Parts: sequence; structure tokens; C-alpha cells
Amino acid sequence: MSSNVEVNNNVNNGEEQQLVCVTGAGGFIGSWVVKELLLRGYRVRGTARDPADSKNAHLLALEGAEERLSLCRADVLDVASLRAAFSGCHGVFHVASPVSNDPDLVPVAVEGTRNVMGAAADMGVRRVVFTSSYGAVHMNPNRSADAVLDETCWSDYDFCKETDNLYCCAKMMAEITATEEAAKRGLELAVVVPSMTMGPMLQQTLNFSSNHVARYLTGTKKTYPNAVAAYVDVRDVARAHVLVYERPEARGRYLCIGTVMHRAQLIQILKDLFPQYPVTAKYVRDYPPLIR
Repeated sequence: MSSNVEVNNNVNNGEEQQLVCVTGAGGFIGSWVVKELLLRGYRVRGTARDPADSKNAHLLALEGAEERLSLCRADVLDVASLRAAFSGCHGVFHVASPVSNDPDLVPVAVEGTRNVMGAAADMGVRRVVFTSSYGAVHMNPNRSADAVLDETCWSDYDFCKETDNLYCCAKMMAEITATEEAAKRGLELAVVVPSMTMGPMLQQTLNFSSNHVARYLTGTKKTYPNAVAAYVDVRDVARAHVLVYERPEARGRYLCIGTVMHRAQLIQILKDLFPQYPVTAKYVRDYPPLIR
């Protein structure tokens, strides 16, 4: 209990009752953002396509939810529903984003983001935190393997499209749209750019990044590649969202990365933690030796 009190003390003076909205509140990252905001004393309005759906029940069970959480029906393609959701809100956390390779993903992500930014400005919201993705940063075959990536780096859109990484295309274009719309409408914008996000799930269904681990854990994925990836704990991602929100000087992009490791290291961690599981053991030696 004492740790919760300590967290609540971190809320800026007078902001204990501040109302904020989280789009995609029932998702993997969205759920943790809601949880973090509630722990810090905020009043939270979460959007969902169907608030009554049992898949959102975990949100109502969070500490502080009974007193300070409400769920409302909203769709990023329906501006009127967004305006209603943002009414009276001081800030908006735009977390909602489908993960797929649907050909319509890019235009939907762009239009949805434009609608969110427009509705936020229309309703007098002051500050928006946008959830981007490391997929919008590192996908560039022309970059040296020794290059140090930072917030100035962007993925190569054409390369993402050619390799069927439409999710990366969508996050790139949505982030650019959010930045442009914020400038047009006078909104304060901070962008959190998390890498592959891992950790405990609050929601009932397996999300993309958790499924990434589950497939190795159960041996469903028969081999692992000679690949390096960046990972981050979902709880750190949620804290990062709130930290950039609470600091008025925080603007632009913030990479959120916990560690970078070869897939072989991830596999070894899973073997050590879960020796009873048939963890994927076979390595695809497509580019020996092991890349750094």
C-alpha cells in the first residue's frame, strides 16, 4: 500500500482529479497505461469499440477503477465518437493501433490519427501522447550495422512496403500525421517509440508481441533466425507514457528500449526460466557467423 501512496505523490500538484482519455484502453499497452494513470491518481476515460465486451473486464478490476475509470464507445474513424470521448479531458493518450498486414492498414492508421488529433484540438485538449513503434525507426537496409540509432532515425518506407512490413509503414505515416496535425492545431505532442514490448498481460487474449514469445516457448515456431532485436518491459512503456505527459517540456520522439539481444539469447532466457517447456532449439544458419 505504501508504494501506491508514493506513486500518487508523483502526480503534479493539483492533478489528482485530472481527466485524461486513453484510446485502445483494452489492449496490451493501453491496459498498462490505464493502470499506471489510475495508480497516479488520474481520472481515466478509456475508449473501446464495445465497452460492454467481456474482453474489457480486466480494466474494471484495476485498483482505483471503480472510483476513477469509465469506458466509452469510440472508433478512431468516427470523429463524433472521439469528440464525445475527449470532452472535458486535459490530455489524450493515443495508443489504439491494429497490428496486421492488412493492405488498408496504412490509410486507416493515418485517417484515424488525423481524426484523433483533430477531435482533441476541437475539444480543447492541451496535450497528446502518441504511441509509435520501433518499426518506424530501425527498418533501413542502407544503414550501417554499426550505426547508433536515436530519435532522428526513420525506417525506409519503400523497404518496409517491399518486405510486407505494412505495420511499420502504418506507424511511420501515423506518427508523421500526428506531428503535422499537432503543429497545425497547436497541440503539445510527445511520442513514445517502444521496441518489441514484453511482460505480463492484463488482457485476456494473446497480443502480437506476447505471441512472439509464446511460439518459441511452446516450440510452435520450429526455428529461430540469426537476428537481433530490441525489447522493453510493458510496465516501463506505460511509465514512459505518463512521464512524458507530466513534463510540459517533453516534446517530440522518445525511444523506449530496455535491452538489445540476439534471438539466441532470448531463447536461452526462455529455456532457463521454463525448463519444462519444449522451447524452440533449432537455429537457422542463414547468415553465419552470429550477427552482433
